[in-house]
Amino acid sequence: MKNRLPLVVSLVFTALLILGFSIPFGTLPALGPFFHPTQGFLANAETSPVRGAVTIRTGLTHQPVSVYYDDRQVPHIFAQNDHDLYFAQGFVTARDRLFQMELQIRAASGKLSEWLGEGQLERDRYQRRLGMAYGAELKLQEVLKDTTIFNAVQAYADGVNAYIRTLRYDTMPLEYKLIGTKPSEWKPINTVYLLKYMTQMLAGRHSDIRTSNTLAYLGEDFVDQFLSKRPDLMEAVVPPSRTYNFANTLANRPDSLYIPSYLEEIDPWQPDRYNGSNNWVVDGSKTAAGYPILSNDMHLNMTLPSIWYEMQLHTPDHNVYGVTLQGTPTVIVGFNEKVAWGSTNTGAEVMDWFEIQFRDDEKTHYFHDGEWKPTTQRIETIAVKGQEAVNDTLFFTHHGPVSEMTIRIDSTRSETRYFALKWISNEPSNELRTFYELNRAENVDDFRDAFRAFTAPAQNMNFASVDGDIAIQTGGKFPMKWPYQGRSVGDGTDPRYDWVEYIPYDHNPYDINPPRGFLSAANQYPAEPDYPYYLGEDFAPYERGRRINDLLRSMDNITVEDFRVMLTDSYSYHASEALPVMLSMLGDVGMADGSQADGSTHPDGSTTPDNTQELHIQLRALLESWDYNNLGDSIEPTLFHAWFDHLESSIFDPIYDTDLPLRWPERDIVVELIQGDPESIWFDDPDTPEKETLQLHVQKSFRSSIADLQEWFGEDQDQWKWGYVNRTDLNHLAAIPGLGKQRVFTDGSGESINAIRGSHGPSWRMIVELDPEGVRGYGVYPGGQSGNPGSKTYDAFVETWRTGELYELEFLREEPQNSQQSGPSSNEWQPSWVLTLQ
Repeated sequence: MKNRLPLVVSLVFTALLILGFSIPFGTLPALGPFFHPTQGFLANAETSPVRGAVTIRTGLTHQPVSVYYDDRQVPHIFAQNDHDLYFAQGFVTARDRLFQMELQIRAASGKLSEWLGEGQLERDRYQRRLGMAYGAELKLQEVLKDTTIFNAVQAYADGVNAYIRTLRYDTMPLEYKLIGTKPSEWKPINTVYLLKYMTQMLAGRHSDIRTSNTLAYLGEDFVDQFLSKRPDLMEAVVPPSRTYNFANTLANRPDSLYIPSYLEEIDPWQPDRYNGSNNWVVDGSKTAAGYPILSNDMHLNMTLPSIWYEMQLHTPDHNVYGVTLQGTPTVIVGFNEKVAWGSTNTGAEVMDWFEIQFRDDEKTHYFHDGEWKPTTQRIETIAVKGQEAVNDTLFFTHHGPVSEMTIRIDSTRSETRYFALKWISNEPSNELRTFYELNRAENVDDFRDAFRAFTAPAQNMNFASVDGDIAIQTGGKFPMKWPYQGRSVGDGTDPRYDWVEYIPYDHNPYDINPPRGFLSAANQYPAEPDYPYYLGEDFAPYERGRRINDLLRSMDNITVEDFRVMLTDSYSYHASEALPVMLSMLGDVGMADGSQADGSTHPDGSTTPDNTQELHIQLRALLESWDYNNLGDSIEPTLFHAWFDHLESSIFDPIYDTDLPLRWPERDIVVELIQGDPESIWFDDPDTPEKETLQLHVQKSFRSSIADLQEWFGEDQDQWKWGYVNRTDLNHLAAIPGLGKQRVFTDGSGESINAIRGSHGPSWRMIVELDPEGVRGYGVYPGGQSGNPGSKTYDAFVETWRTGELYELEFLREEPQNSQQSGPSSNEWQPSWVLTLQ
């Protein structure tokens, strides 16, 4: 028996080891399959591009579809009908981006807990309470009414599922192995979820609660002066040459705005408030070749894989090239043989909150327009990995779904109140019809008609055609409001706060062929003050829009190269307006004995050591000679941004002396304050015996910003370079460590045309020449075509994007004969690169 003991121990240990490698631990996958030498994560190490052929035996008609991959692995799909085209698009997209597709849908629909466990439960509950599932079902019903669009969505889903059926464990995307799950069936409603997710990113942000708190805390005069004021240097999207022959007849505004009690809670998962874009277009009078040129770069969160996927779609009745969203048929932004279009976010007020009065704790009735009205209920079941599903009961008023929030009665008492959400995303709509028509548009009338079906997220779309027309259209559905309606939380009992009518589509901001020869958009106010309707007051600062227009006004004989340089323009209009004023108030920056130029000591009683004084003088000299460009290899942008941030805090921290969530002024309004009203009462803190002045704030913030930079980045000024400080990380979409690309050294800033702000910025840069002899496109995005971290094409475009270069896009007019055709790069189309579906 003693001799057998080692054998028994060995067998038990082996059995435990096999068991341990066969079962998952928490949210981790079973280790055995994951580390299998031929089927585990190593199987995802892709070593070559697409070659050979794959045969799909079901799903297509009897006509073959060919997919040609160019040298950047961009698929060019040639089909004989829409069904086969979108089937192939679904198949090809899933081949490169399947995990990304499903992750986005789960994030949108509130189904992450099923994958990742209870840690995602609150986020899933939040998504359901926004109405993401409810709204998606309404939108799907609208899509079902449109046979053409639903057939496209169904064919796309069939293509995705055809690809999923080809997968084995060894060919499954790496992330599924890491999570320990497998792909789910792709359903048509997933496409609707993805479009709603884009609406959430671009029109799912509001400032109602912060504005309400600011109104209650600081008063309506403060809000009007600092939060709702239109900056003097603001140039609207639609130029002043456009006139309007209609009026807003909406009346019945309350005599005073409803202001609820202080709200303590803020939506924890609001999208980035600066999600936006640039676009511009010039007509032939301003170009060297005499035909229009269009440009677009869309500013979103930048990840690996990218939010965009590049491809060409071709049938006998249309031919289109551009970028797509993984999960939707058609091209979203791009060009065909006749027209091109680009997109920027509008940012209008289309998400309003209303305080609700329930009759009792049962929540079966709520008070509105003098009577108790019934609510409706919906039970959301949330699957949670490793535990039982959770049921969440949602209540709906005529506004929309109801959430509970905490309000502050006084310094010691809080209570729960209820708020209903009215959101344009929960309206029935069929945005895919717009993109379907844009893909096939031939002229400006087709372009405008395409947006009649578009509800959200509202976009300022620019346009150019080979006919020579240029245009810009604010596309979307907007409630007709009285001024400032929806700026703050509304009274849910008062029908005057309801959305009753919508702005007619033909009254949306729009312009065609303006006398100045160009149009542009950068998320600023869509129209000039004479536009009759109220669209909101929380738009982007003026800087990018004004810089674009200044450049276009000064340019003639424009070429693609001129626009490429513009896309990487890092000039800071913000700094050019603020910094001269700040420097003029700096005095001598402090002397060794603590004195200023006039011999006085620092107002706060501090002294400046000799070595620090020398540093201050050196840094001031750099700022005085700075050309206001946010270049990665310089430290001046770091100095300015740190100084301005400290100046804002110095001025406004005493005013915002509360832990309540309040809304702060935009930087362009702060600049107007320090430029135009240096004696403003808001510079003085009434709670201190001294009188604070703007000059005091400027000098104090200069010293504190430099001290903080030393503390944060050390004495080595090389580490202060803007490219390091404005850290651009292209993180993995699911934030999986090791699968992203860190510290990409870039120029740019949020206020520049090259709006790189950390991991947020130009997610797709595009220029299109509308040459009647043949449309040509150029573009790049920060990523690569493959979503497989083991592929050479996973991040293949990043360096091209970083340096501001563009690829010439291989836009094929017809299917290559004998699988060979010379493209712009003089690359022959190799027969082995043909993927045939039949």
